Amino acid sequence: MQGENTHSVAVGYILWIFGFFGAHRFYFGKPVSGTIYFFTFGVFLIGWIVDLFLIPGMDAKAEVKYESGPVDYTIAWILLTFLGYLGIHRFYMGKWLTGLLWLVTGGLFVVGYLYDYWTLNGQISEVNSQRA
Repeated sequence: MQGENTHSVAVGYILWIFGFFGAHRFYFGKPVSGTIYFFTFGVFLIGWIVDLFLIPGMDAKAEVKYESGPVDYTIAWILLTFLGYLGIHRFYMGKWLTGLLWLVTGGLFVVGYLYDYWTLNGQISEVNSQRA
């Protein structure tokens, strides 16, 4: 159900360390600004420093926006980040067919891997609402 703990402030701060690449923004469901941070080095580090104070608010918005359930957002994000090209995060969500596709194509030739950075929170929310 929405409003329950879906994301972690602690994980957000850990990702903030690499936030000049947009990691924390992707995690909290802000793919557009995550992409901007990626290409502008955290908007020239100024936005990155400001985000140190904005993370609790980003977490609060993510808690309201996304559906909690059996698929844990943090675990899925860790799997995507480190093993995304193998589709392990998709297997974790129960998406066996696309997981196999990612496995044999290297994350759908990396394009699918990037797509999942943009859409993973929504995918997890959808899976959690279907299983509720």
